[in-house]
This record gives sequence, structure tokens and C-alpha cells, in this order.
Amino acid sequence: MLEWNIQSRAHTCHLTGHPFFDGELYHTVLLEGRDGFERLDLSAAGWREHGSGISARPGFVSHWKGTYHKPPASAPEAIRRDDAESLLRALLARGDETHAGAVYILAVMLERKRLLKIKAQTREGGRRVTLYEQPRTGDVFAVTDPDLQLTQLEEVQRDVASLLEHGLPVEIPTPGPTPVFDGSPQEEPFNAPSELTTLAPA
Repeated sequence: MLEWNIQSRAHTCHLTGHPFFDGELYHTVLLEGRDGFERLDLSAAGWREHGSGISARPGFVSHWKGTYHKPPASAPEAIRRDDAESLLRALLARGDETHAGAVYILAVMLERKRLLKIKAQTREGGRRVTLYEQPRTGDVFAVTDPDLQLTQLEEVQRDVASLLEHGLPVEIPTPGPTPVFDGSPQEEPFNAPSELTTLAPA
């Protein structure tokens, strides 16, 4: 099954290295590989010269055109607890299957509000994968349909409401194994002579 991922828009043409300028028309191609989706952003010239060959590659999923917008110079805003898009990004980055239903519901909510646009759909492991684009940033989200049943909807809606209100729980790192003394000689720690630490200028 393909992992969730966020594919960000490139700032240069994948083939020519041509830097995109603000307002320039570009072409995006998505290819499906063994480990996920590969995104290629091409200039108009790159698409004219190589587009037909790329779209004929095995694993071709979709192609669309977009307008490049120069990213703002200021740092991105901090994640807000009530921001559905920020929550979706955080969940996708975490990749926790326990929130698969919440990811799907958030993506549908954002699509209905026209904050995300559906660009393509494919199937992986018998499940539908929808590719959404955030028009402002050009980021692409791959969201797997968890095939929710009616009996699960209420629980998923509660999960979404709780996440929007309280945010994601902090991940606690798993502690490493406790060292076990096996009786073998241990190196003594080096301690500097106390005189070195007590000397003071005359």
C-alpha cells in the first residue's frame, strides 16, 4: 500500500532546471512507483519537448497545469488547533493508521470548502487513493479511502472534533533498552584532579 505523503511544488523545472517565475504556467505529472508517488514539475518548454514521453511511462497517474506563485518571504504560521488544513498536514506527516478515518474526513471537508482540489484518483491494494492539490501552495496530498462503514462514522467524527479542539497528542519517544551489567570489567570514568578545579590566580 502506498504511504501517505505530501508532494510539494518544485521551484525549478525537473528537466531543464529553469527557475519558475511568479505567475508562470507550469505542468505537473504524477507517477506511481513502488514506494509512493513521484511528482515532476515541468516548464512549458519542458512539457512540449518531453511531455508525451513522460505521460507514456509505466505508472503514469495524472497531468495538470498550474500557475506558479512565489512563496512568501515570511516564515509559515504556526499550526492552529482549529485549522483543518494544518491538522491534515500533521496527520499525513505522522502517518498514523489509527487516524486514517480522520485524514479522509478532513480531506473531504477541505475539498467541499474548495480549499483542496481533486486532481486524480487511482487504486492501490484494492483501495481508492485520491490526489488533492492545495491551489495556493501547489502541494499535493495522497489520501487513501479507508472504506468507512456507517457504524464507524460517529467515532471518526468525534476523533476529528477532538483533534481540531485539542490538537495532536505529543508523541512520546520509546525508551531504549536498559543496560544490563554482565560482570565484565568496566572502564573507570576519567576524573580530573581536584587541584585543577580549585586553583585560583594569586
